[in-house]
Amino acid sequence: MGKRGWIVLIVLVAAAVAAHLSGVTDVLSLESVKERRKDLLALVAAHPVIAPIAFVFVYVLIVSLSLPVAVVATLLGGFLFGPALGTLLVVVAGTAGATVVFLVARTAFGEGLRRKAGPLYERVAAGMRENAFEYLLFLRIVPLFPFFLVNILPALFDVRLRTFVLATLVGIIPGTFVYANLGRELGTISSVGDLFSMKMFLAFLLLGIVALIPAGYRAWKRRKAGGG
Repeated sequence: MGKRGWIVLIVLVAAAVAAHLSGVTDVLSLESVKERRKDLLALVAAHPVIAPIAFVFVYVLIVSLSLPVAVVATLLGGFLFGPALGTLLVVVAGTAGATVVFLVARTAFGEGLRRKAGPLYERVAAGMRENAFEYLLFLRIVPLFPFFLVNILPALFDVRLRTFVLATLVGIIPGTFVYANLGRELGTISSVGDLFSMKMFLAFLLLGIVALIPAGYRAWKRRKAGGG
C-alpha cells in the first residue's frame, strides 16, 4: 500500500476510534434516542430546513465511519421526518457514506492488490465487473453481509464508481423504507433485533434473487452460445 493509501486509512480509522471514544454510539443508542425523541421532534419543528441537512450530515458520518448505529438512525429518520422524507434522506446519506468508504478502500488497497493479483483474482474480477450492478444490488437488498464489508469488496475488484453508487442507491431503498416506516413506532420498540423477522428476510431474499436474473440470463446465453 502506498503512502497516500496509508494516510487515508489512518485518518479514517482514527476518526472512527475517536467517535467511539467520544460516546457518539451511546448518544445514538436506541434507549438514548427514545428518551430524547420529544426534544428531537421539537428541534425539527423549530428548524425545518436545517434539521434534515444536519441529519444527512450525521448519517454520512455514521456510515463512513462504520458506526454500529445506522439502523437506529434510520428509525429516527422515519420518526422525525416521516416514512417518505425519512427514506429519501437516509438513502442519500447512506449512499454518500458508502461511497466514501468505497473510495478510501480503492485508494488504500485496490491498486496494490490489482498489481499483485494472480489469475484467480483476474477471473473473479472479470466476472464481478461484468455483473457488478446485479451482484451489488443483491448484496444491498439481502441483509446477509455487514454493510461496511459490501462497501469495501467492490473496491478490491475495480468496480466502477458509477456502478457502485447506482447499485447502492437503488439497493438500500427497500430496507430503508421498511425501517423508516417502523420508526413511526419508535417509542414502543424495545430492541432493534426484534424488528427483524424471517418473513422480512425471505421477502428481501426473493427481491434479491429477482435482481440477479439479468446476470443469470447472460451466463445462460454464454453457455448456450458456447455449446455447453
